[in-house]
Amino acid sequence: MKPLAARLHAALPQTQCTRCGYPDCAGYAEAIAAGEAEVNQCPPGGAEGVARLAAIAGRPLLPLNPANGVEGPRTVAVIDEDWCIGCTLCLDACPTDAILGGNKRMHTVIEPCCTGCELCVPVCPVDCIALENASGDRTGWQAWSQAEAGQALARYEARKLRQDREAREHAQRLEEKARAKLADLPALTHGAQGEELARKKAVIEAALARARAKREGSAS
Repeated sequence: MKPLAARLHAALPQTQCTRCGYPDCAGYAEAIAAGEAEVNQCPPGGAEGVARLAAIAGRPLLPLNPANGVEGPRTVAVIDEDWCIGCTLCLDACPTDAILGGNKRMHTVIEPCCTGCELCVPVCPVDCIALENASGDRTGWQAWSQAEAGQALARYEARKLRQDREAREHAQRLEEKARAKLADLPALTHGAQGEELARKKAVIEAALARARAKREGSAS
């Protein structure tokens, strides 16, 4: 990340909520630095957040863009345990791994780790997730501390590292499976010869190439 983008990134509350129109806070900061986004697209930061970004970017001060949302208190997600069906969709959506649970098991939110990003709410098929006010009358950046933003960023980056590791491990398993099939080609082809043998070999080699590409791509 270039210096200007890094300074802008440090001025964001790190909710990773995507309401700015970018996949995460880093993406938004880089877009501002590149002149591709305005400084008024972060509802969690509120008016103070816009002022911070404008000062860093050397841009005119703008009101928060209502198309991105409105300034409000910091919220925390709460799961109604009586209705949770353990579908795990909220676990996949949470950018900070702030939800605990397993398949067909009741889930719960680790409140200090929840950024109130709201991403878990629309994916819940039984509408059992609500958002509760966690900062009282304080809104925007007044509802956040720099330490809370730092913790949110650390958890988000740790989640990305975990996902990258799991993707590499999955690709490695696929590659090993394809190699095993290729090594056992005679048994798998059931005595096929000529063009049929070549076709089946090509299918397995293509699967091996895809698995290798996935592993190498997730490592880069």
